[in-house]
Amino acid sequence: MNDPNRPLDPNRLLDASGALPQTQPPWAARDSLRITRVRAVVTAPEGQPLVVVRVDTSDDGLYGLGCATFTQRYAAVAAAVDEHVGPLAVGRHPADIEDITRLVHYSSYWRNGPVLNNALSGLDQALWDIAGKRAGMPVYELLGGRSRAAVEVYSHAAGPTIGDTLDQAEKLIEEGYRNVRLQVGGPGLGTYGAPGIPGGYPRSPHPDGWAVEQYLRDAPRLFAAARERLGDAVNLMHDVHSRLTPKQAVVLARALEPYRLSFLEDVIAPELYDRLPEVREASPVPIAVGEQLGSVPDAVRLVRDGGVDLLRLHTSAVGGLTPTRKIVALCELLGVRTAFHSPADVSPVGVAANLAVDISTPAFGYQESHTYNDATHEVFPGTPVVREGHLYPSDAPGWGIDLDESAAAEFPPVKFLHERWSAQVRRPDGGLQAP
Repeated sequence: MNDPNRPLDPNRLLDASGALPQTQPPWAARDSLRITRVRAVVTAPEGQPLVVVRVDTSDDGLYGLGCATFTQRYAAVAAAVDEHVGPLAVGRHPADIEDITRLVHYSSYWRNGPVLNNALSGLDQALWDIAGKRAGMPVYELLGGRSRAAVEVYSHAAGPTIGDTLDQAEKLIEEGYRNVRLQVGGPGLGTYGAPGIPGGYPRSPHPDGWAVEQYLRDAPRLFAAARERLGDAVNLMHDVHSRLTPKQAVVLARALEPYRLSFLEDVIAPELYDRLPEVREASPVPIAVGEQLGSVPDAVRLVRDGGVDLLRLHTSAVGGLTPTRKIVALCELLGVRTAFHSPADVSPVGVAANLAVDISTPAFGYQESHTYNDATHEVFPGTPVVREGHLYPSDAPGWGIDLDESAAAEFPPVKFLHERWSAQVRRPDGGLQAP
């Protein structure tokens, strides 16, 4: 029996091109098309590091792009792509997506997690991009075609006070959004998704801390004011960002019942997801969870065991389009809808992958959106644009997104942006709070 820990002779495993010939399946020689290079490109045109994988082929000009963005650990993902994932794919036929991605997944022995799965996702999505280009079709047509004309999205309104938040919400509604997520800062600087008010708890060891009791009072007030000012025609959402206990989550959900939220997001921490079925059963508000999942089995458990009404995958964190479309098929069968994660730390390539699934599945619920700056459009020609509260997938072959590497190089990433913020998110007593 082969010992997996026994040192191997690299000269026996690698050919002159760096490919791994022992990975070739019996059907690999059907034509001459091959993957010739796999590499990560990191850029930050809005300040947040985005990781994109480019896969080149032996057909001159035929290449694919995939999103591998794990903003907080982008250097680890890029290293995984360049040092481990890429060499496994070089020399393979780009059409063998299932076999290649399974090989990459199994080859690390210890599997899953956002670093390895984002690296895998970049390869996987790039291979789908190539598949679409070879077929002369957008990727969504490879998934079965359209189930709808466009994808309705939601955007974020946030401010330090309720009035500021609702001012932003009104602007979004004027732009054509029917779905708006509301966040309000309130006392302290440890708030999520909205600026806080400094010095909120002056007699505390950490005056700018975040207090759960204050939050549980302020959130219902925000939505009471929103319904009075915005009316009933707009769909409203809210993100807890994993800061409550299961019991507190139920208390908040019941307090928000009169305001008819479309969903309440990330009500408890990932470590407590086994409690989600009981929270969902007790909640009168639909529960949306999933952006912090780092594996396919974790997503399957949420859907299968009744933990969510809407699954909010970060598709790159579970390994890309290939596993995502399988999870969504399970959602279709079990009556769960999608509400995919897609803020500024998802690249435009990742947005295109989301859209391909959104437009083709009957399980679609909502899609988070972000308005990219001009620099991002320069780096990623073809970046999707929201029109009247909707996104439309490109009809170009593949994703319809390109990457200008010269422009990308003008926006190098900066480390520890999220870490610097999360280190300051504390309770009034000084204890660390989940960011």
